This record gives sequence, structure tokens and C-alpha cells, in this order.
Amino acid sequence: MLPNIIPKNIHPLTSFKRRTNDFIEKMKSSGDPMVLTVNGKAKLIVQDADAYQKLLETLQAADATAGIQRGLNDIAAGRVQPLEASFSHLRRKHKIPRRPSSA
Repeated sequence: MLPNIIPKNIHPLTSFKRRTNDFIEKMKSSGDPMVLTVNGKAKLIVQDADAYQKLLETLQAADATAGIQRGLNDIAAGRVQPLEASFSHLRRKHKIPRRPSSA
């Protein structure tokens, strides 16, 4: 069984094909995905578009949080350099000329 999938939301693909509208209404009201099986094995996950969008947003937030945590870990471990050194490195790497200072 797949984690976090409610057993009542596992159905044969043939049932989904026959009663698509019923399944869509059920997914809209519950927000839960459906697992569709072929020959008794899970083959597809079907999900309401709003629930899928929420999942994407949650993953994006988790990814941002992980990036921030990596940065904090780098700071704690001393893997940092002054801003001007970073800019100099980027200018050299990408062959970006220094801007002339305005007088």
C-alpha cells in the first residue's frame, strides 16, 4: 500500500472510466487523490487541480525552507565570504566588467 493513501480511494481504472464524473466530484469534495489500478497494481494517481496546485505550493515552500537551512548551515560552518569577494568572483567567472564609479 502507498503511504498516505486512504484505502477507500483505491479503484480499478475501469471503474474510473465508467464513473468519471462521480470520481471527480468525490475528489473535489475531499481533496484526496485517487489511486487507479490496472490488474490490481497501482498505476496512476489522479488528483483535483486545486489540490495539486496546493501540493506544488507546499513543495515549493519546503524547497525554499531547505535552501535557507543550507545557507544557515554554511554560515554556522564558516563557509562564507565577504560580499565584494563574491562579486569579484562572479565578475571574473562571467567576464563582467566593473562599472566605472560615478564621480
